[in-house]
Amino acid sequence: MDNRQKILGMIGLATKAGKIASGEFMTENSVKAGKAGLVIVSEEASDNTRKMFTNMCTHYKVPIYFFASKNELGHAMGKEMRTSLAIVDNGFAKAVVKLMNTEAERAQNGGKHESI
Repeated sequence: MDNRQKILGMIGLATKAGKIASGEFMTENSVKAGKAGLVIVSEEASDNTRKMFTNMCTHYKVPIYFFASKNELGHAMGKEMRTSLAIVDNGFAKAVVKLMNTEAERAQNGGKHESI
């Protein structure tokens, strides 16, 4: 199993454990409330959405990654398309960050990873 599938699997596990806030509104609220350990935004997100979450995560010092399609994120969560999500559990967040960094190294910074 490659890291991409492991990351999507971790998102699924975190969702089942109730440790995910998804959708723009819920993701934004969890970051501002200090609950988000990690934010993931779809690679297909609009420039405005990317900029908004990048600025917000920089301000609140929350790691942010641009990863997967909207369909992949939604499917991993057992839902419709999702553009953004926040992992609100530090254990899950650290595990996903570790996988993301390994994936980014493998892609040799091919635009799949952006960390703040």
